[in-house]
Amino acid sequence: MEFLTLSPVTLPERLVELRHRVRAFLQDEIAAGRITPHCDQWLAGWDPGFSRRLAERGWIGMAFPTKYGGSAEGALARFVVTEELLAAGAPVAAHWIADRQSGQALINFGTEEQRQTFLPRIARGECYFAIGMSEPDTGSDLASVRTRGTRVDGGWKLNGTKIWTSGAHHAHAMIALIRTEALGESRHAGLTQVIVELPDPSIEVRPIKLLTGEHHFNEVVFQDTFVPDSRVLGEPGAGWKQVTSELALERSGPERILSTFPLLVVALRTMAENGVDIDQARLGELVARLWALRQMSLSVAGRLEQGEDPATAAAIVKDLGTQFEGSLIDAVRMMAGAEPDLGSLHRLPRMLAEAVLHSPGFTLRGGTNEILRGIVAKAVGAS
Repeated sequence: MEFLTLSPVTLPERLVELRHRVRAFLQDEIAAGRITPHCDQWLAGWDPGFSRRLAERGWIGMAFPTKYGGSAEGALARFVVTEELLAAGAPVAAHWIADRQSGQALINFGTEEQRQTFLPRIARGECYFAIGMSEPDTGSDLASVRTRGTRVDGGWKLNGTKIWTSGAHHAHAMIALIRTEALGESRHAGLTQVIVELPDPSIEVRPIKLLTGEHHFNEVVFQDTFVPDSRVLGEPGAGWKQVTSELALERSGPERILSTFPLLVVALRTMAENGVDIDQARLGELVARLWALRQMSLSVAGRLEQGEDPATAAAIVKDLGTQFEGSLIDAVRMMAGAEPDLGSLHRLPRMLAEAVLHSPGFTLRGGTNEILRGIVAKAVGAS
């Protein structure tokens, strides 16, 4: 089953050196008080200034060609940078989606005008994207898209609703999956991706607050929203093939493993400062799982570097990774004897509360674990 193969990847010395540079930069940022570590910052940590500082160092758009403002360093270099950012709990949400997948979608399927318009701005940390996939009452069934695109003079008119749209209230654009043909025998046919530029007076963005009170998710309602032909991404009707090609990028990254890692760091430091004995067996189990998952995620990045599409392997990484994120919270509570308290003046109970309140989304966002297991089972059966 070659599609499940995850071969070990050894990072070259230049990427080891890159890791040290990123780590030193983050230490300076934290020491200067410009950023404060938190859990789940790839979703909730919106800081355009920090994104621009990363871009100045060439750490956004690392997989983009140089002619579009990127550094062409590749997927493994991006993995190293993002791993350090996540481990430090840095606020990377502003540029995350554009850098992770929207930019790559533009490279793979966009016109030259679309690439020139958006990619250099993404690489400068100045252009943020949202994902318009999920819809109300459809769960993880992406093929049940009901947002319609009706052909009009010069483009398409959109009507429908997207939900759980991360950062849509800040984003400059959204790549939305819409139905442009009547539903036929195949639900996968007749779907098209379009670039919707934001804000737009015909689009209502309704906040959906997290349990923490943070505003990250949104419901996005299109009401006769016009999208010109120049903003169709790829070929009309090819949306399903295009959107599924993004899923390996969305599901396999270290963000599916490291959302709660800053909590573990704070817990261990707090326990050491207070002279609390650490449960070596429990910690060893956590570290062993973390290292195995990290190697799996790194292996997917290696296959992406080679131009492959490891979608099934990515589904496995996300399933196992998001389970680990939740179990880490429970392990910290047991080892440190801490209780979550969002209003605490102390970092550990406050960060623990953040992690607990974010945790219901771990196994949902990017596809539920049940859906992911179905994808793997289907692939195994087909083989």
